Amino acid sequence: MDDSRLHKLTTWLKYHYPTLLKTISLAAYLAFAGWLLLFSLRYENYITYGIAVVACVGLVALLLRFRRPFNKYSVTEQLITIGFTNHIGEAPELLRKYRDRERPQILVFEFRNPSIALSQWEKSQEILEAALNVSIIDISYHVDKRRVVIRTVPAKSSIPARLNWSDKLLTSDEFTLVLGQSALCPVTVDLTHIPHILLGGSTGSGKTALLRLLLMQALKKHASVIISDFKGGVDFPRIWHEHCTMCFDEQSLLEQLDFLAATLEERRGLLVDSECRNLEEYNSKSEFPLPRYILACDEVAEVLDNTGRSKEQKEVLSQIEARLSLIARQGRAFGIHLILSTQRPSADLIPGQIRTNLGFRVCGRADAILSQIILDNTAAEQIPKNARGRFMLSDGTTFQAYWFNEEDFEL
Repeated sequence: MDDSRLHKLTTWLKYHYPTLLKTISLAAYLAFAGWLLLFSLRYENYITYGIAVVACVGLVALLLRFRRPFNKYSVTEQLITIGFTNHIGEAPELLRKYRDRERPQILVFEFRNPSIALSQWEKSQEILEAALNVSIIDISYHVDKRRVVIRTVPAKSSIPARLNWSDKLLTSDEFTLVLGQSALCPVTVDLTHIPHILLGGSTGSGKTALLRLLLMQALKKHASVIISDFKGGVDFPRIWHEHCTMCFDEQSLLEQLDFLAATLEERRGLLVDSECRNLEEYNSKSEFPLPRYILACDEVAEVLDNTGRSKEQKEVLSQIEARLSLIARQGRAFGIHLILSTQRPSADLIPGQIRTNLGFRVCGRADAILSQIILDNTAAEQIPKNARGRFMLSDGTTFQAYWFNEEDFEL
């Protein structure tokens, strides 16, 4: 026998020997139980009947005891079948499968990892989902790299391709906005705690639709919304022009940013005088609550790109960048929030001082570079190319954004 056949046989025995042993044990026990049953029927007394009952109960107990090992090795066999092995043909071995204590709907698979890189596990997510008949939420190393943990939900709990918005979904919290639905729960962001949002995604990913969804909720919560759209407002129909302040060029945007900077300083004085720490506390005490401001920039990279600009234009852009940086750093306490979106995979177009203060990161379908800029990882590259409205957060949570029909928009 040559080395290749010997290796295949050794590998086959490694994964099938336990199953064969259990099968032989069950067959032997079944034969013994059958013999006892025939023996009891022949002599017909209570002792033999009792022996037969005990044998049957033992058989059931044995089947239940062996159920997990059979399942364990069937998973490994399935992984071998789909070719998910290391360079010598070893497949991951299922060590245990259990429910998450905090979220029982999550089923956790823990595998012995035969030196397969985590990146390979992540790239193989689709075939792993098919093999395990689940939807994978997260793949990570255990305490060390010898084990890999896969957190899953049942396949039927996978995220739908489209979710329609309903005003019933609007939260009662002061300024919590709803983005969509993950496999486990609604995805929301509370701007009183995480004040600014960075939103990314390639063309056709549904980025602008998600931006409109967030702005609609902000308007319904009585915020003042300012929209910067250098494409002339084509992505924002007339109804937005009626309820929001629109900026179509650098000069008008700078004017609005100057207004917000002045508002920030004015509110700073109000909060100091009233001995309040933030706008939320101030509004709870004041007879005249102050509104929150949302500045949304639909393509911030287009705004801040000074390539080919004149000296005067560069000066305006420099002032815009300075105002954005001020609001990003200090806007939280004073109720002034930024939602900046981009599809340009260039890190130098969003200054680090601004980007580091955008605490809530959301990315739709994107290449590795844009995903790295938005999420600080390349996870968004895994979103299917034909997925519209599918987004990912920095912590790996994947969700489907709600589809908002502007024809039904009423304030």
